[in-house]
Amino acid sequence: MNAPSKPVPILAAAVAALAMTACAGRPAPAEATGAGISATPNGTPSPATGTPAGVPGTPAGRQLGWLLDASTRAPITEDELADHFTADFLKAIPPAQLNQVLATFKDLKLERLETSQDRSLVARVLAGASAFDVALSVDAAGLMTGLRFSAPTPGTWGEVDERLARLSPRTGFLAAELTKDGTCRPVHGVAAGERGPLGSMLKLYVLGAVAERIGSGAFGWDTELTITPELKSLPSGELQDRPDGSRVTVLEAAKLMISISDNTATDLLIHKAGRKAVERTMRAWGVRDKRNVPFLTTRDLFVLKGVGYPRHAKRYLSLNDAGQRAYLDKVVAKAPLSKFAMWSAPRELDTLEWFASPAEICRAYAGLVKLGDRRIGEVMSINDGGLGLDKAQWPAVWFKGGSEPGVSDMSFLARTAQGRTYVVTTMAIDRKAPVGGQVGLDQVAVTRGAFALVKAP
Repeated sequence: MNAPSKPVPILAAAVAALAMTACAGRPAPAEATGAGISATPNGTPSPATGTPAGVPGTPAGRQLGWLLDASTRAPITEDELADHFTADFLKAIPPAQLNQVLATFKDLKLERLETSQDRSLVARVLAGASAFDVALSVDAAGLMTGLRFSAPTPGTWGEVDERLARLSPRTGFLAAELTKDGTCRPVHGVAAGERGPLGSMLKLYVLGAVAERIGSGAFGWDTELTITPELKSLPSGELQDRPDGSRVTVLEAAKLMISISDNTATDLLIHKAGRKAVERTMRAWGVRDKRNVPFLTTRDLFVLKGVGYPRHAKRYLSLNDAGQRAYLDKVVAKAPLSKFAMWSAPRELDTLEWFASPAEICRAYAGLVKLGDRRIGEVMSINDGGLGLDKAQWPAVWFKGGSEPGVSDMSFLARTAQGRTYVVTTMAIDRKAPVGGQVGLDQVAVTRGAFALVKAP
């Protein structure tokens, strides 16, 4: 991740930008309805047409050919993107975000077609040594209405382990059944008990603390929170852009915190529930790690790692618990975010973060389920993280991920139509280099494979 001129969503999962769909839009350019393209059986460009060989002469095939070419020369101008995607697609996935995806999947090469129809296809492509499936669809005018990149799904636990080993220097994984009595029964794990940095998976514990406080009668889901300058954080999210003094309900803040990983929403909820309440929830759900105390807000983390680094970080880490709490209140809270500078390399991953293991994340999901508040399910099921499980087989899916340079974490809960519940968590950590966006796709594929394997008879 490059250091931006504006803050970017370092605490949100990256997969949302890689699994994209939108609706039909504007008419196609004239060339989209031209003659079919002849194909040859290898993956080299066809001398007669300049189009990658093996690409079908269909409207969907023509867009695949363009995509392969565009991946070699991103960024693509907005005008050119408008010639290949519907207006509704580009509204949902703006050109800047689309170009980030094209830059991630650079120099794509077609390996083979998996399925092909006039207006949709699935192709296996190579980005370097990594294989991915590209699914795309077009409207009647030939413009793309949907585009999805996904990694091939492993079919055995051995393949899961092989894929995990390639993710990053340090990985953690657990697939477990969540039994009716709230116990996490492991099915398959890799370093499942080793704690790592959570990124935005911290928000599971914030949601739990909020729901517990609501259950005790301290406030309600409809209680209004006021957005103030001192409670504004940095993106990801949207609440930081609302005017000072704006109000948002606890429920709306919780939905934004989980579904789009809104950092300002998170800090509003931590402020309402209380920092120590979140610490109590973590301990009650089995995480006893002194690095989580005091429990940092997202703004705290941005200041400690991104404002005058390493001055604040070094001073904070030199203090005891009481000293750290005072430093957060008296110094960090007053540090201006206008001085924030994004970091591109991993920074303080073992000291300044939030920490839990895959096994403890499963217990966090168990804690959320045990609370029995229907609003929790409503909040957790808005975004499935691009997992795309069959809704007939898996009618309920919860998701929360987290990332920053060197960290890519994902956790999912899914319930079968027969009422059995499973939790799958993957953690990919690199203390020396950023974790690439392609890792997120591999994590989703590993998770999808794990859910199929735990459900298999």
